[in-house]
Amino acid sequence: MFNFLRKKIGIIGFGNMGQAIGERIKYKYAVCVFEKDTAKTKDLGGVTVASDIAQLLKQSQAIILAVKPQDFEPVMTEIKGNLQDQLVISIAAGITTEYIQKFLGQVRVIRVMPNLAVKVGRSTTSICKGAFATAGDLRFVVRLFKYLGTIFIFPEEMMDAATAIAGSGPGFWCALIKDKPKAEWENYSREHFIPELSLAAENLGFSKKEARLFAGLTTAGTLAIVQASGITPEALKEKIASKGGTTQAGLEVLHNTSSLIEAAKAAVLRSKELSKK
Repeated sequence: MFNFLRKKIGIIGFGNMGQAIGERIKYKYAVCVFEKDTAKTKDLGGVTVASDIAQLLKQSQAIILAVKPQDFEPVMTEIKGNLQDQLVISIAAGITTEYIQKFLGQVRVIRVMPNLAVKVGRSTTSICKGAFATAGDLRFVVRLFKYLGTIFIFPEEMMDAATAIAGSGPGFWCALIKDKPKAEWENYSREHFIPELSLAAENLGFSKKEARLFAGLTTAGTLAIVQASGITPEALKEKIASKGGTTQAGLEVLHNTSSLIEAAKAAVLRSKELSKK
């Protein structure tokens, strides 16, 4: 067990989500990052940039795996020979704690699914812990991600559904709102999008209360991003919808059916397809 009084957090992968997390937690924690595309970390302030994963692990008590599921295995291979009891926090869609434990051994793993509203401290974040993670590990990760938004703790079998609603939901909102005047965004969200996303969440197994809260927070966080940054819904959608990811799969169905229930089902299916068990 390690001491979190001086918390040193490594982030592997500095794409949209890794950057969003790093930029907010660097004021509270000592952050070290590694990104193979060095252009993404050029002239980065307030964090340490590692030259490779081995160097990052030497400087980190906990590591956040912020790489795409498609890039996960090569990163795990590099980690395996250099891990020294660090807490592993994975934010990759579909990657189970069991898979990480099979790959790395009896490591302490927490699986987290935030959304891009971490940029404005309004993420709707789902968390579950692996078999070897402690209650203290879970408390630490909850504290860390509470700094970035609202936390839900779910059993792992609900994480694909959480990914579809809170992870892909902002992309669905962007797609449906893009042709509407800004003056109508809040009313449309309240009167139409949140009730429909709530039904989609219930369809995936959330209770009525959970579904309404989850959908409402997800939508409010998305609105907060566009209002705070001035980014257009179309541009935000492009940041959320990674090629081959859960949001892209849901958006394709949404485009064809206009149904959030069907779009959420497609996002869950894609999450399961990406799953490493």
